[in-house]
Amino acid sequence: MNKLFGIALGIIAAIGGFVDIGDLVFDTQAGALFGYQVLWAVPVGVLGIIVFAEMSGRVAAIGKKANFELVRERYGRRLGLVTLIASLVLNLLTLAAELGGIGLVLQLFFDVSNQFFMLVGLLVVLAAAWFLPFSAIERIFGYCGLGLLVYVFAGYHLHPDWSAVGHGFVPATQSSSLYFYFVVGVMAAAFMPYEIYFYSSGGLEEGWTEDDLGINRANAILGFALGGVLSVSLMVVAAQVLHPNAINPDILGTVPLTIQHTYGETGLVFALVGILFAVGGAAIDTCFSGAYNLAQYMDWPWGKRKGHRGAPRWYLTWILFLFGGYAVIVTGINPVDLTEYAVVLSVVALPLTYLPILLAARDPELMGSHTNGLLANTLGWAYFALICVLTVAAPILLVVTNGGGG
Repeated sequence: MNKLFGIALGIIAAIGGFVDIGDLVFDTQAGALFGYQVLWAVPVGVLGIIVFAEMSGRVAAIGKKANFELVRERYGRRLGLVTLIASLVLNLLTLAAELGGIGLVLQLFFDVSNQFFMLVGLLVVLAAAWFLPFSAIERIFGYCGLGLLVYVFAGYHLHPDWSAVGHGFVPATQSSSLYFYFVVGVMAAAFMPYEIYFYSSGGLEEGWTEDDLGINRANAILGFALGGVLSVSLMVVAAQVLHPNAINPDILGTVPLTIQHTYGETGLVFALVGILFAVGGAAIDTCFSGAYNLAQYMDWPWGKRKGHRGAPRWYLTWILFLFGGYAVIVTGINPVDLTEYAVVLSVVALPLTYLPILLAARDPELMGSHTNGLLANTLGWAYFALICVLTVAAPILLVVTNGGGG
């Protein structure tokens, strides 16, 4: 029963961590602009994050290595430092976007400026990250993030053309640079580096061992797959509500309003609560990930379980990250615009992030009998090649489309 409960908690945590502000923005905009035509990019991205999450969890359980410990050991100081700087900058931008998202969602509940609620969000996230144990953070933000399931019900309730939905899972014959910009964005949102940093470090925080390999596999497969179902549902709802009316959701508030169109005020509340806790959970994941990376690279003591006395520099780092993210978003930059830039530019760091995991997972000296099998190796190298293609394409598409503006 304890293992089954652990799997359930991992699935719920994966939902809250997978569907963050990046997925909310790109999935909804893709559905609004292209209907069902970008749906195929979701399972492609989901399968990739499943492959690498399973590897990283297995390396944490057997090799007792988190992602940036692998970076430090396998890259050397110079390339490792480049990877560290890139990850810290991208984590900071992503965290700023998450804090902005919290402010925008709270503004829909109360008639006060979103700048005020960004500060409120900062303080709430700070208190939760400081006072709550690691498992409670997963449970509270994960369970409350289940409000996003309202999009699954809405997608079915709106009676889409299921034939058209099915065709959406086949790559469209599009030549538009804007179309490919959103394809890359949807895939990149699934691969956000902080997800894998947090996942591998979280496995060590939870004390995973060889006995937990089944839990790791279930967390990766079932949890991220369910996150993928939510992403598909966001896109389907946007395709039915926004696309026919040529509405482009350039503000985050449009995302929950698609549910109000279907289920009224009750549905709106469920959507807002789900978004609030999913984005809030992602904010904690992101600030922790930045601190994990720096501490692991510098070989400092780290981890929530050690407490502020056992890992003082790790605690100080994630607190500084929170205030740094707030300093970025309080400038008045649109969180949606910031999210798009953070997601698309994150692909630049993806090869450096994922290669050490792939190399470690196939290393018999580190993993013993738990090295990658033929399927894991094949999928791992195939997705690494895809990541390299995205790394080249993303900056070009960002410039050509003026950041998705067409």
